[in-house]
Amino acid sequence: MKTFVEDYLSMNQGVFERVSEYIYNHPETRFEEYASSEFLAAECEKQGFSVERHVANIETAFTATYGSGEPVIGFLGEFDALSGLSQEPNATSYKPLDRDVGHGCGHNLLGTGAFAAACAAKAYLEKHHLDGTIKFFGCPGEEGGSGKTFMVREGVFDGVDTALTWHPSPSNSIMSLSSLANYQVYFKFNGVSAHAANAPHLGRSALDAVELMNVGVNYLREHIIQEARIHYAVTHTGGISPNVVQANAEVLYLIRAPRVHQVDDIFNRVKKIAEGAALMTDTELSIEFDKACSNYIPNRRLEKILYNNFQDVNIDQPTKDEVAFAKDIWSSLSEAEQDNFLDSMKGFGYVGDGREFSGKYLSDAISSYHASNDILSGSTDVSDVSWVVPTAQLTSSTSTLGTHLHTWQMTTQGLSRYALRGTLRAAETMALTGLQVLTNPKDLEAIKEEFHQFRENNDYHCPIPKDVTPSKLYEH
Repeated sequence: MKTFVEDYLSMNQGVFERVSEYIYNHPETRFEEYASSEFLAAECEKQGFSVERHVANIETAFTATYGSGEPVIGFLGEFDALSGLSQEPNATSYKPLDRDVGHGCGHNLLGTGAFAAACAAKAYLEKHHLDGTIKFFGCPGEEGGSGKTFMVREGVFDGVDTALTWHPSPSNSIMSLSSLANYQVYFKFNGVSAHAANAPHLGRSALDAVELMNVGVNYLREHIIQEARIHYAVTHTGGISPNVVQANAEVLYLIRAPRVHQVDDIFNRVKKIAEGAALMTDTELSIEFDKACSNYIPNRRLEKILYNNFQDVNIDQPTKDEVAFAKDIWSSLSEAEQDNFLDSMKGFGYVGDGREFSGKYLSDAISSYHASNDILSGSTDVSDVSWVVPTAQLTSSTSTLGTHLHTWQMTTQGLSRYALRGTLRAAETMALTGLQVLTNPKDLEAIKEEFHQFRENNDYHCPIPKDVTPSKLYEH
């Protein structure tokens, strides 16, 4: 099995490199991934998958299916990019392109790796005439959109036995940590415009309301649990004329905590502060729920299988040119970023004290595995999939040590040969794991038993209300 998957990925490396390059060169933000989604769906059809587009009432979501019957093995792919992270590829300094959007989280690699894993698993089933189903899920809007959560809500993952995914990073490890649940909510204030000098008493400033709300929430930070996070962005200030009392203003809040009920408690307190700001400014408040996601639930049995297969995958040593490039990227990092490189890797499940990286700029080994009870101080919509399907994820090294997500350094490394090898390493690991589960009923039984034991004592409720629909980044 290993030889087959390894040979398949090697022979088709050019296909997957082309997919990654296309997605990288067509960066699109949440739920606007029209070119990337259609390209990837068409590539699935070329590989013999049956594709259903526009699933979950999302234009850029799709499923690609091969085979029939049980078990059903799913691979989760993403392809959305981030605003403000445009960058020339393979450069060692900040060189933004003439577009605003870039792949600063490596989702061109993520989507390609999951696609490659699905293709390799399909090819093995096809060659050996095995029963079972391979599904590749084209999942849009992970960055600030929780596309998978909407897909879970609409039943897209019903009937899937296991789900596998990965994420690019500087580390080679199993992503064994839980994550923070979150709500993302718009607070909109409507006031009355007036001449700011001639008749200010007739105006009711929506911008004042936003500012007062932000001050109030900043005071709230001392009185919430330590693990919680509150972020905000003022998305509409009411105009650029200081001599006009701003009649409309808007702020977007992202509230995180280890559990959904904790997020909800904090959200209700934030709402009271917003209501107070509206009262103080005599403005009207409206609240628009944008998206949410749950905390991630690791499946330890599936993680162990994933880890065992990861250990069997070859890690090519970086070339001299790759080391030199990585050294230049490392030099571009601030002292604080360099000092924080190990903590960042631990967030991806790395286990150790980092001594093996002394004098190095790239990870050249696989971290040991530890079923951690720690919580990643970030969020992912993979979490909601993990509540309805046994799920496991890994990270494969595609970037220089110390590279943080959502930076130009991450973007610039997205088309390197080193990143492509890391992508195929992840693909091989996921394909082997999916095939092992598909061909070994006892493994699948143990995975599902662990999942059912957890769900017996933990109900799942989708954190996105039924009447909320996915919205594009620039609609507000």
